[in-house]
Amino acid sequence: MVKATASQFVQEKFDIIRIPYVKNVEQIDKIVTEAKENNAIICYTIVSPEMREAIAQRALEQDVEVVDILGPMLKAIEKTSGLLPKNQPGLIHALDHEYFKRVAAIEFAIKYDDGKNPWGLLKADLVIIGVSRTSKTPLSMYLANKQLKVANVPLVPEIPPPEELFKVPSKRVIGLLIDPHKLNEIRIARLKAMGLGDGANYADLRRINEELDYAKAIMQRIHCTIINVSNRAIEETASMVLEYLRKNFPDANH
Repeated sequence: MVKATASQFVQEKFDIIRIPYVKNVEQIDKIVTEAKENNAIICYTIVSPEMREAIAQRALEQDVEVVDILGPMLKAIEKTSGLLPKNQPGLIHALDHEYFKRVAAIEFAIKYDDGKNPWGLLKADLVIIGVSRTSKTPLSMYLANKQLKVANVPLVPEIPPPEELFKVPSKRVIGLLIDPHKLNEIRIARLKAMGLGDGANYADLRRINEELDYAKAIMQRIHCTIINVSNRAIEETASMVLEYLRKNFPDANH
């Protein structure tokens, strides 16, 4: 806001000095005094009503021009919404931290999607395993938006799972199963969307049962929790996973 305003005065170059973490009246006294000595304007984004009042009062006493940037916006939103502001400093920094954690989790999910790199399994908060079309990737991305680092591994009878999978603590692994007839419908729809016939082995019910039996055997070997995703939305499955994590890792920030 200050930069945008200063840019309108092209004939003059202004020095903009930023003073963060103003927490007490002593700091305010010093700032106002320096502003007075340097013929400066004070623009502030202080959330505490008491501190805003203090800076306005000190500035009035020393005849220093001040602009309260945040105060009118807080009052406008409070009046329109009927909600009260938290008046807690530093919340935007917490939001920034949450944002970057979410981005990192999403990048992790992409990097370690579909068993691309088994080295990521031991770094993951959660590893999801299951046969093709059990919503491993959408679930991983949904959980990544909850700041969880999730990797997923497809289970295919002809391809042994990576050895790293069996080194992951069983509580950190979730197995996804599905009704074979439901999976048959999903795979047929997938083949049609790709312009292929529905007679491929990929959608064959016998093949599907073979894959599911193989997946169950791997999950039993790992002793992981199993969720049946038949007729479940991603949000519902994710809610079950989050509840599972809360129960098994109560000290973690899930």
